[in-house]
Amino acid sequence: MHISEGRDALLLDGDCGLCHGLANFMDPRLHKEADIAYREIASKEGEELISGMEIWKREADTVYLFRGGEVFVKSSAAIRCLLYLKWHWKIWFPILWLVPLPIRDMAYDLVARNRHRFFARPEVCTFRVD
Repeated sequence: MHISEGRDALLLDGDCGLCHGLANFMDPRLHKEADIAYREIASKEGEELISGMEIWKREADTVYLFRGGEVFVKSSAAIRCLLYLKWHWKIWFPILWLVPLPIRDMAYDLVARNRHRFFARPEVCTFRVD
């Protein structure tokens, strides 16, 4: 199914247990106004969205969040995911945003490099497609 115009999208690695965990964590905790679609980076829609980005973002090998016409990558995308959740999760956004970007991205890169060690790869991508 195609992502409708104006809808936010979170592109995740379909072969990553951490990414699946993030989508499965977010889904039941979304606030009622949240409108976000999860897609695999390697899907047709994911590749179409990524193809229009600047080269450094296309080559970032990361999670991508398309929110309000902007594209966020790495820790900026991950932290902004909190904005889709109910208030008691959303309040963590300003606290985590105070951490300087280079430190956030360094922590993100460390987790990303080791994600397959700590999180089992799913046999099948189970992102909700709607």
